[in-house]
Amino acid sequence: MKAQRKTVQKVLVQEALNSLYHPTADEVYDYVHEKHSTVSRATLYRNLKTMSEKGNILKIDSPGIGAARYDDVVRPHFHGKCRVCGKIFDIEMEQEHANSLRKKVRDSYGFKIENQEVVFIGVCPNCSGGK
Repeated sequence: MKAQRKTVQKVLVQEALNSLYHPTADEVYDYVHEKHSTVSRATLYRNLKTMSEKGNILKIDSPGIGAARYDDVVRPHFHGKCRVCGKIFDIEMEQEHANSLRKKVRDSYGFKIENQEVVFIGVCPNCSGGK
């Protein structure tokens, strides 16, 4: 197996994902470009694609979220999106509940799950006045 080279671009992408919260590719580019102005948009997009295909980062590309977002948390988890402010956030769920949901889908539909992208869309506490 060929070892993956740790390039400046990949390090900066990881740093951007650690600093920004579920950023778009353009937001990652702006962050990386500010730190290392010679990185082209094409190089950055290629790195995002490669890193997500290899499982180093998570690409969130679900209906209702707009532009694809990127996440440095690669374990299976759910997301929420506020339809008012547009913020995307992690939804932590006990593993037994997530496993139960996957089992129900598998058993009810005979569907072999390879991955999951679940996004709950609603209104966050800040936009709903804390309710």
